[in-house]
Amino acid sequence: MERQHTKPKTYIYTYACYEDERQLCALEMRSLFGKESQTSILESHVKIDPSRSPFIKDRLAVIYEGQSLQNLIEQVAALQVIGETFKVYYVKNGSPSKNVEEGFENRRAIEKEIGLHINGVADIHHPKRLFGVMNVNGRWVFGDYVKSESVWFRHQQKPHSYSTALNTRVARAVVNIAIPNPSGIKAIDPCCGIGTVLVEALSMGIDIVGSDRNPLILGGARENIAHFGLSGEVKLTDICDITNQYDVAFIDLPYNLCSVITPEEQTEMLRSARRFARKVVVVTVEPIDEILINVGFFIIDRAVVKKGSFTREVIICK
Repeated sequence: MERQHTKPKTYIYTYACYEDERQLCALEMRSLFGKESQTSILESHVKIDPSRSPFIKDRLAVIYEGQSLQNLIEQVAALQVIGETFKVYYVKNGSPSKNVEEGFENRRAIEKEIGLHINGVADIHHPKRLFGVMNVNGRWVFGDYVKSESVWFRHQQKPHSYSTALNTRVARAVVNIAIPNPSGIKAIDPCCGIGTVLVEALSMGIDIVGSDRNPLILGGARENIAHFGLSGEVKLTDICDITNQYDVAFIDLPYNLCSVITPEEQTEMLRSARRFARKVVVVTVEPIDEILINVGFFIIDRAVVKKGSFTREVIICK
């Protein structure tokens, strides 16, 4: 019996990031999709919840595509939406070109025209199903539309914070970079501080535990996690004493005046991580390539993140 080959579904993601975050955004793209885009649009057969990323604005799962709008409308006429209401939304593609990016009136007209050709009941206020239409590189596409929620933004309002902690946008991207596919992954943040990375990872359903050797901050980490209705284990443990094995570890190397650490201490921390994790993502403000290589890591990929004159580096190691 001949096997049927079904064409993999195409997903179109629209992106937006600040200039200082461009490298981090590109590294997240490479981690999630295995490639990066030089434009505000990325096409892939990989399905990602757009709310996972601080940079993805929305996702369109392509049902029909045509070389012209009229051709697309003819295909949409075959669509039957049964048992649920729908709405059509024009997705702007971020292009500065005026002939591609329609004006407001034209966008509403296109939404209406396509909506009229769908067999089903439209509801512009509370639709059960949302469709998107957009112009991508000269072709027209139509499909199921999902808008991203800024989960990281809500996480800014936590009970405890440090001025030197990762911001929630960067922390969320770092989690995606470390764990593009959470299924079956066990992770640890062994220097978790107030739990910024833990909150982002737990909110994505990732199996992660936290620990720190500073007993004064663990209560803050636990409160931050509980504040968002999440639950996760946070223990008082020195990184050198961790015995369990993990797929991924996050190491945000201490650097502020309260916790100056020597190169020897950095080496000891990273040697410990090498012992208990197969993959490590390190966030550092200092050059540490030599230490990473000396303790046995291979550097896989990296990105620089800037905030004013302050620079961090995110390094993926195995």
